Amino acid sequence: MPEFTSRRGLLFGTAAVGAGAFLAGCTSNESKDEPAANDQPAADDKPGKQVTIGFAGPQADHGWLNAINDNAKSRAKKYSDVTLEITEGSNDTAQQIGQIETLINKKVDVLVILPADGKALTQVGLKAMRAGIPVINLDRIFNTPQAYRCWIGGDNYGMGLNAGHYIGEKLKGKSDAKVIELAGLDNLELTKQRTQGFDDALKNYPNIKKVARQAAEFTVESGQSKMSQLLQAQSKFDALWNHDDDQGVGALRAIEQAGRDDFLMVGGAGALSAFQAIKKGDGVLKATVLYPPTMAASAIDLARALGQGKGVGGMAEFEIPASITLYSAVVDKDNVDQYMSTGFQ
Repeated sequence: MPEFTSRRGLLFGTAAVGAGAFLAGCTSNESKDEPAANDQPAADDKPGKQVTIGFAGPQADHGWLNAINDNAKSRAKKYSDVTLEITEGSNDTAQQIGQIETLINKKVDVLVILPADGKALTQVGLKAMRAGIPVINLDRIFNTPQAYRCWIGGDNYGMGLNAGHYIGEKLKGKSDAKVIELAGLDNLELTKQRTQGFDDALKNYPNIKKVARQAAEFTVESGQSKMSQLLQAQSKFDALWNHDDDQGVGALRAIEQAGRDDFLMVGGAGALSAFQAIKKGDGVLKATVLYPPTMAASAIDLARALGQGKGVGGMAEFEIPASITLYSAVVDKDNVDQYMSTGFQ
């Protein structure tokens, strides 16, 4: 999975925001000159002002990124007042900048941008904002808040934290428990954040020791190769946290080939294959920690609200927030049916 930089802000669950109900009624001592709470312009599903949203993301070369595009498209189709102008997607920063500049020249009302490289695309974000086109910065963050009106994305530290707590609770009755970690690309900040969260969570469980860590590359092939190395080096352990469900497909192949079933595994991101394995319940994979691609649907909701000059349903403010960090929910057999429809392939 390419780089995702987490920014903690207002917490929301995995459900898309922006389509909530109008706010609660007013109190009896309101001034007639002041707007009643239920008169505040919160976005809802009713058709309103037509909004053209430009969407620019990287190449969908990973299941999660493909799900990002699918979520954006399907959410836009929900609204009769939204026109979505979506680019082809590119991992070449110069090409993506050119695609965004084309959208700026088309004078779209709002831009949703998931940059291939947040730092490299900061200037084009600034260009859009200076041209009067507000930007919803999706997940990989620009270098300055001046380049976007609202940031929405996942919580990499929270992924590690919740994975660690889940494993910790499962093993808290076991003395001298051992865990291992199959991480992502070590040169990415997101990988460091996920590992830091995991390590911080494990500090709450003095009976657990992390005995090995191996970095993979967010691919099936690297997951299989690096997991094989871990299994050869560690003859016995109690739990594994794998940072990414795509590389987890390879990890599970290596585990099956080794004939190992003496530990529990927690994945990351929320792939459909992981959900299906968790529901089946006959393998080592018992849970996965979400990095929800539904954030793209929420970004469309936010862009629509912004284009119509509205706030977010369920909140008192007239405006959409400046930043939203999604929660990294743990999905296991108890709640997997709730999340099955959000799983990506």
